[in-house]
Amino acid sequence: MGSTALSRNDTVFLFDLDGTLTEPRQTISPHFYQYLVSEVKNKVRIGIVGGSDLVKILEQLGNGEKALKDFDYVFAENGLVAYANGELKATQSMSKAIGDDQLQEFTNYVLGYLSKLKLPRKRGNFIELRAGMMNICPIGRSCSQEERIEFYEYDKIHNIRDKMVEDLRQQFSHTNLHFSIGGQISIDVFPKGWDKTYSLNFFKNVPTVIHFFGDKTSPGGNDYEIFKDERTIGHTVTGPDNTESIMRQLLGRC
Repeated sequence: MGSTALSRNDTVFLFDLDGTLTEPRQTISPHFYQYLVSEVKNKVRIGIVGGSDLVKILEQLGNGEKALKDFDYVFAENGLVAYANGELKATQSMSKAIGDDQLQEFTNYVLGYLSKLKLPRKRGNFIELRAGMMNICPIGRSCSQEERIEFYEYDKIHNIRDKMVEDLRQQFSHTNLHFSIGGQISIDVFPKGWDKTYSLNFFKNVPTVIHFFGDKTSPGGNDYEIFKDERTIGHTVTGPDNTESIMRQLLGRC
């Protein structure tokens, strides 16, 4: 597709963050950030849709709340906390959606499962309840960058998260909960339908061609549902450099 087929009026480039615009949990490069907000934004609308909460997303974008205006859309927690043109448009609450009784039943089970799990090391912050989802981290989100990479490599061999997701699906098949692999070290849990496709609701009244860029686009990954959604044109990427390369091709700047 050449640049003549794209315009700010009817085209959106929607990006995952970790592994797409940044290395996992790292800050976006100043060069790439400037390219997005100075060049790409002049041609199409640009947005972020991440599973992390808003604080973590803004940390990775490296420009604080300024990023809320630099990007046309910032969808935190899969779009359950949604900003457009720097203004908060909507929020959702997982605890209200499923109720405290079910939330506590699930939390107790997860803590029990994690207590029996043997890993090379464990740190702190194993469960994080966000506005629209719960994030489960077997090693603990307090791990260092080196420990994060160590767990990621260990997980690729021993399938710690895949096995846990399968167990949770069986144990909570009677609920409306959905489970997916998130980033390098965690599992995202949210009501069904609250995956990244939730962010697409904000475009339903406006004819828009949406290009989605993500790295976890295989079944079980947290980009899979939006990648295969009929409302998007999906692009699987392998990192920030690959994302930039695909964008330049789409914009006619090979």
